[in-house]
Amino acid sequence: MIKIVKQNAKDITDEILTFNTSNFHEMCDFLANCDQDLKSIIENHGYPPMWNRENTFETLVHIILEQQVSLASALAALHKLKEKITEITPEKILSLTDAEMRECYVSRQKNTYIKSLANSILEGKINLEKFQEMSDEKIRETLIRLKGIGNWTIDIYLMLALQRTDIFPIGDLAVVNALKKIRELPPKISREEIITISEEWKPLRSVATMILWHYYLSDSASKK
Repeated sequence: MIKIVKQNAKDITDEILTFNTSNFHEMCDFLANCDQDLKSIIENHGYPPMWNRENTFETLVHIILEQQVSLASALAALHKLKEKITEITPEKILSLTDAEMRECYVSRQKNTYIKSLANSILEGKINLEKFQEMSDEKIRETLIRLKGIGNWTIDIYLMLALQRTDIFPIGDLAVVNALKKIRELPPKISREEIITISEEWKPLRSVATMILWHYYLSDSASKK
């Protein structure tokens, strides 16, 4: 059972909290009991998928590819890279020329970002395994120094690869638009106001985000 008292939620945010298949639905239920809008999403669309990815270099490459493009476009580029080099590792990425990266639908900027990440891992500046034991803040401080790695990329990595429970990706249009719709918020509501609303779901903002993603995708699918 999740023993979180809403008014005391801040007391446990220094812990490394993660979700998994055994507690994810319980966390969804906890949020539903606290928030009528999230409850209505689950009642109408069911539980959200527990989106996750392996904590690997490939996952970070995938997230970089997803920056400011459709998920389908990013996945197409990832598949082209895998066709080219079979396994996406720092060594194999660095073996590709800029022309070969372009052939795999990787833009010049993202080519730079991905190869910078590859070099950082090979040089020991980044250790993905050690991230498992580090706080969200320390991981963010480490990754934000890398070229092309911003807060959205770090948020998605923390949520999907490390299953951290308390991330709200304010730079994600899908989750922000879903929140605006379900709460009937004004189109021009400020970033700060959105963040304040997300504070209601601490320390389970990642799970709330997945419920909102589920609503966004279900709503979009119903319009086709």
